[in-house]
Amino acid sequence: MPHARRATRFAGLLTSVLMLVGAATACGSSDSDSDSGSGSSGTGKSSANSAFPVTIPHKFGSTTIKSEPQRIVTIGLTDQDAVLALGKVPVGTTDWFGGYKGAIGPWAKDKLGSATAPTLLKDTGTGPQVEKIAALKPDLIIGLYSALTKAQYDSLSKFAPVVAQPKEFNDYGIPWEKQTETTGKALGKETEAKKLVTEVKAQFSDAVKANPAFTNATAVVATPYEGFFVYGTQDARSRTMTSLGFKLPTDLDKVIGDQFGANISKERTDLLDTDVVIWTVPDIAEGPAKLHQDNTYKNLNVVKQGREVFLQEETDYGNAFSFVTVLSLPYVIDRLAPQLAAAVDGKPATKVEQPAS
Repeated sequence: MPHARRATRFAGLLTSVLMLVGAATACGSSDSDSDSGSGSSGTGKSSANSAFPVTIPHKFGSTTIKSEPQRIVTIGLTDQDAVLALGKVPVGTTDWFGGYKGAIGPWAKDKLGSATAPTLLKDTGTGPQVEKIAALKPDLIIGLYSALTKAQYDSLSKFAPVVAQPKEFNDYGIPWEKQTETTGKALGKETEAKKLVTEVKAQFSDAVKANPAFTNATAVVATPYEGFFVYGTQDARSRTMTSLGFKLPTDLDKVIGDQFGANISKERTDLLDTDVVIWTVPDIAEGPAKLHQDNTYKNLNVVKQGREVFLQEETDYGNAFSFVTVLSLPYVIDRLAPQLAAAVDGKPATKVEQPAS
């Protein structure tokens, strides 16, 4: 994994960003009963266990969980939020952006409460921290927002049940709704998970009702990584825009291909000429000016008419926008909707303000 957090978001996701585990000293199999200590702050064990056993299909087959998990490790980059939202505290989480104790962002801290923060797992660039994962003695490993390989899945499954990414989406392509509901099933909390999804969807609906201009307007999400890196339809950030009523460019995936995002050629800069373009940039003060140095881009209508939205990376807001979870989305909607409204109001003089936090 590249050492810079920004590179982790893009180049790292294209190659290997997961901290995965090989065979370890702990014993068990992918469908063995749990016998570890509790990491739960949720409902009683007897009521939760009435939901078990459960079998969850995924990219590499299916995994059966026989009883309520107590020691959960998340290897998906954002999977901890769904676990926390459902009243459980993981014993281990996988770092993505850095800077957050236990990989718990500010949008999720209330759910952590006074509980001990999870052990933070990192990708050192040399492979999985086998001993560190083994020492956590997980009885469930969740890798939904991941690019888990079959070999990695098989290795992890030697000492705990593993819920891998679903086969019907690209790697890192699971929608937050399915991430939440699948996690709910794995934890014996399907009803609670569906309720959480309904509540967040209602917040999206409220934002769309308050901003009718969003409906059927076009949008695209991009970042100035090695040129213009544009996110495809299966990327979580793009799905945030469609949930707010926006349409993505019709030929987006023809250009991006079967992946979460890709760099576009200068000849396809027109892909950015939508009703609004959302940029994640490393420096909010310098990012726009650097982008506008590109003659092709600066002459697009989206630039001339002031319809750009800039989000600074490595800030709480910028990180939350990329996280796209049941906990981060309410945090994002409150900040993003006013920016989008200013960008699509048809008045080039309207300034798109950056939220204070």
